[in-house]
Amino acid sequence: MLINSVWRPPEVSRCRPYGRFFFVMSLFAAMNVAAHDGPEQDIEEIVVTGRWTDLAGSAISASEGIVGQEELDIRPRLRTGEVLEVVPGLIITQHSGTGKSNQMFLRGFNLDHGTDFSTSIDGMPINLPSHGHGQGYTDLNFLIPELIESVEFRKGPYHAAVGDFSSTGSAHLSTFRELPQSMLKIGVGQDGHRQVLVADSVDAGKGSVLYAAQGHVYDGPWVDISEDLQRVNGILRYSQQSERGDQWDIMLMGYDANWNSPDQIAQRAIDSGLVDRLGSLDPTIGGETSRYSLSGSLLRQFSGDRHLHGHAYVIDYDLDLFSNFTYFLDDPVNGDQFEQVDRRTVLGGDFNYVWSGSGRFATTYTVGTSLRHDDIGEVGLHRTQDQQRLSTVRSDRVRESAVGVYAQAQTRWNDRWRTQLGLRADFYDFSVRSNLAANSGDTSDAILAPKLSVIYALDDDSELYFSSGRGFHSNDARGTTIRVDPNTQLPVEQVDPLVASTGAEFGFRMFRNDKLNLSASVWYLELDSELLFVGDAGITEPSRPSRRYGIELPIYYRIGNWVVDLELALTRSRYDADDPAGDEIPGSIERVIAAGIATQFSNGIYGSLRARHFGDRPLVEDGSVRSDSSTVLGLLLGYRRDSLDFRVEVLNLTDAADQDIAYFYTSRLAGEPAGGVDDIHLHPMEPRTVRAYITWNF
Repeated sequence: MLINSVWRPPEVSRCRPYGRFFFVMSLFAAMNVAAHDGPEQDIEEIVVTGRWTDLAGSAISASEGIVGQEELDIRPRLRTGEVLEVVPGLIITQHSGTGKSNQMFLRGFNLDHGTDFSTSIDGMPINLPSHGHGQGYTDLNFLIPELIESVEFRKGPYHAAVGDFSSTGSAHLSTFRELPQSMLKIGVGQDGHRQVLVADSVDAGKGSVLYAAQGHVYDGPWVDISEDLQRVNGILRYSQQSERGDQWDIMLMGYDANWNSPDQIAQRAIDSGLVDRLGSLDPTIGGETSRYSLSGSLLRQFSGDRHLHGHAYVIDYDLDLFSNFTYFLDDPVNGDQFEQVDRRTVLGGDFNYVWSGSGRFATTYTVGTSLRHDDIGEVGLHRTQDQQRLSTVRSDRVRESAVGVYAQAQTRWNDRWRTQLGLRADFYDFSVRSNLAANSGDTSDAILAPKLSVIYALDDDSELYFSSGRGFHSNDARGTTIRVDPNTQLPVEQVDPLVASTGAEFGFRMFRNDKLNLSASVWYLELDSELLFVGDAGITEPSRPSRRYGIELPIYYRIGNWVVDLELALTRSRYDADDPAGDEIPGSIERVIAAGIATQFSNGIYGSLRARHFGDRPLVEDGSVRSDSSTVLGLLLGYRRDSLDFRVEVLNLTDAADQDIAYFYTSRLAGEPAGGVDDIHLHPMEPRTVRAYITWNF
């Protein structure tokens, strides 16, 4: 199902050359779609049913699943990154401008911008290690949600095929290889929201070409600043598939954006009337970023249920991000604005070989490997004012290489019992060349991660699971070689390159009569150390081990034309070492509830209503300061007939004035004492906004 968005063209003078290229590409594609009378080929439409795919007999845990485009399409969505909220218990928020990576929460983790949750698209990793703004930085804004065919998610460190950043789980996004129809989608909305998408598939030789181009501009609801978001995305893909199932493709993806940032603000500034709740304390911050990739995949089928699957990719990535979290605490004259820079090229690939054994018990074996090299030309932190550099805190050249190998065997012992046993080994090599010679160096590390799952089938439609495994996340390469604090020049402690985690889970899954999809899990996770490198300050701060456990209960039920869902996630998170400061983990959400109802009628009317709630959370270790809880509702109403689709989305339906995110730290406003003031700093939930979309399919 392909979907929804006219847009105000970006000022070409503000776009980079690549951005201009995709601006021209979008106009060309729009003209092509307008002139297209319909597909000239008979494309077999492959429907991914998502939640209504029965995973009994194939899943190895109760907390994994798959979601198709049909469900992504019918959810009201404020931000691109919210496509990941189809993962039960995962929360997507924002503490800055729309062009910046989202803040993520899952299983009691404030994942920051992605650490401890691995994300990939069509075999390409999205997480960026040793990033200028945070370890594992995951920016999803380059995605075109309408072209996502499926999202496969897996919770916990139980899967041998996934390595770095996967302690809480992973999500693997797949885009369409072919589209059943061409589409032109135009959207308009409040606060300067304008969006256009053109996409099509056409025959080309023995295969097909898919192309898509999207443009998006947005001013936002802020009273002191216009976000002035200008974003362009594009995809060009050629694919072939043989009669016996062999297939290959090659794909170009491009993304370019720039924006101004309405950043988090101090609560006391709101209370005193210094700024509006939707105001800004530094209207000169913002950013620009780009991501361009060339990737390919190959699937080769052999006789005897054997196949080889591989991916290769090269990614070019840039980010310039300007922020100011403490205002005038460090520099009472020029202010505390700073710039974070990340410029890199990423090369890599993976392959796996799968075959079936011939013994008494039915066993499927998989062996695989992954390679990745990040050549980071500059990862830096600079003091700035009005986006002009004043001084350099640190600037580094980093080379980071990773090699992973794994093997697993899934055995069906009888009609009731099956197991999956896996083992993964990862090796990392870091090389840092810093502007501070003392912080240059080389280091390496390796980790071994066993995995085990035991599954018992109660009947054809329900199973019990026990899953366990070891996972890990890598730390910022700069933290592994650091010797002196770049701000104070005082000695600091180096960090371990790789941080291990250990998790286990008991679960239950039931899929009945294509009407009920229910799963439940009780899980536990230990982490040897919480996140260590503080990207906003350019220093490392080793943290304590932690432990988390929780309950998750997602339920999906069909009643005629209606689908009702409820997702409940309860978590307890604590540091595992005594400290007078306390044992609560700041930012750890202990209660997440999501619910929705959706319908599609034969007369073309469809819609959905969704609610998302996440509870209050500690902002300091002793729990004495806590954030507020937040609840938001979204409504979608639409009409679809023949080649036309019209819809309206009302986001934050009740106009709730809740927090999107909150932190507690010291900052200084103009005129305050030199030592600053400890305070809550928040980013407000965006007020109610209405957006309308019309889509033509040809």
